[in-house]
Amino acid sequence: MLYSLLVALGGGVAGAFLPRPETMTAVFYFGLFAMSFDFISGYTGYLSFGHAAFYGTGGYFVVLVANGKVPLLPADTPFMVSMVLAGVLAALLAVVIGSVSFRLSGVYFAMITLGFAQVMYVFMRDWGFLSSNPRDGVAVSNDLHPAGFEIGIPGVDALNLAIGPLRGDEIEWLFLDLGATEVSYYMVGLVVLVCYFAMQRMVHSPFGRVLVAIRENEERARAVGYNTFRYKLGAFAASAFFAGVAGALFAGVRRSVSPDNSLYFLVSGDALLASIIGGFGTLAGPLYGWLFDRSVVEFLSKTGAGGGLLPLLREYLPGSVVEAQLVGGMTFGEGIEVFLNGHAPLYLGAVFVAFVVYVPGGLLGWVRNRLGGTVAKQLPAYLAKLRR
Repeated sequence: MLYSLLVALGGGVAGAFLPRPETMTAVFYFGLFAMSFDFISGYTGYLSFGHAAFYGTGGYFVVLVANGKVPLLPADTPFMVSMVLAGVLAALLAVVIGSVSFRLSGVYFAMITLGFAQVMYVFMRDWGFLSSNPRDGVAVSNDLHPAGFEIGIPGVDALNLAIGPLRGDEIEWLFLDLGATEVSYYMVGLVVLVCYFAMQRMVHSPFGRVLVAIRENEERARAVGYNTFRYKLGAFAASAFFAGVAGALFAGVRRSVSPDNSLYFLVSGDALLASIIGGFGTLAGPLYGWLFDRSVVEFLSKTGAGGGLLPLLREYLPGSVVEAQLVGGMTFGEGIEVFLNGHAPLYLGAVFVAFVVYVPGGLLGWVRNRLGGTVAKQLPAYLAKLRR
C-alpha cells in the first residue's frame, strides 16, 4: 500500500522513476530467484550458472499440476501446496546435480551446472507431453483451472487471495480498494518476505557461518573437521528450493511458462547481473539490484510505459526546450528518443561494468560501508542517539 501510495502521490516524477505495481510484482519473484542464486554463489563462492534449471522446475511444476498432468495431484490442488512441492522438487534436483557438480570447483563447476541447465532447456523445449507446441511453453487450462492461483492458508477461503492481473482477486473493504494487480503485489511480496527471512536465518546460523568459511578458505574449513561437500550440497538444495518457489510465483502470476523465460541460461545471467549490482553475498542486495535494473528499463522505455524519460520531460520542461534544435536539425526530444529511449540494455551494460570496477560491493555493500555495518545493527544505535 505504501508503494502504491508513493507512486500515486508522486505523480509524473514517481511514475517515471518507480516501476509500476505489476512490474514490482515481477521484481519480487525474480528478486527471490536472484537471492537464491546469491545464497549459494555469494556465500560459498561457487557460481551456479545453471540456476535457471530450478527456477524453471518450479514454474513448470505448478502449471502442470494445474493442468492435471502430475500423478496424485489433481488440478484443484491448492497453489500453496503445489508451490512448496515445486520447491522440494527443485531441491531434489539440486541434490542430483550437486552430487556431480561439487566434485569440481571454479569455472568447471560453473560450466557443468550450465550444462545441466541447458540439457533441461532442450528437453523441456521438445517434450510433447507438456503441450502441442512445447517450444512456446505451456499455459494453464482455463477449463481445468478457471480461478487464479491463491496465496494464503489452504482450506480457509477467507485467508486466501488469488494472484494474477486477469484472474486475481480484488479487495474493497472500508478504506481499502485494491485491484488484482495490487493484490498480486502484496501477496507475492508476502511470500518473498517469508522466504527472505528464512534464508536470512540460515545465513546467520552456524550452517551459514560454515558456508562463509568455505567461501573464504575451503581447505582450512575442511582441515578443522567440516565435511564441506555436505555443506555445499545442503546450501545448493536450499537455494534451489527458494528458486523453485520463485519460479512457482512467476508461473502463478503469468499462468504460463516457457523454456526461454524460465530455463534459458540468460535467466541465470540476469540473476548474476542483479547480484553484482545489488551486492554479492548480501542476500537482500540482488533484490535491490533487480529493482534498479527494472527501474532503468522503465525509465528508458520506448513507449513511456511506467512513465519514461521523454513523457517526463514533455510534462515538466517548456516546449521550446524539448523542441530546441541540436546538431543536424535534430531536436532535443528527438535526441532523447534516438539515443536514450529503448536503449536500456546498452546503459545497463555500462552500469554493470562500472559497478564491477568501482563499486565491487554493489549498492547494498556501498550503503553498509557508509553506515559502518548492516542497517539492522546500525539502526538501534542511531535511534538511541535520537533519544538523547
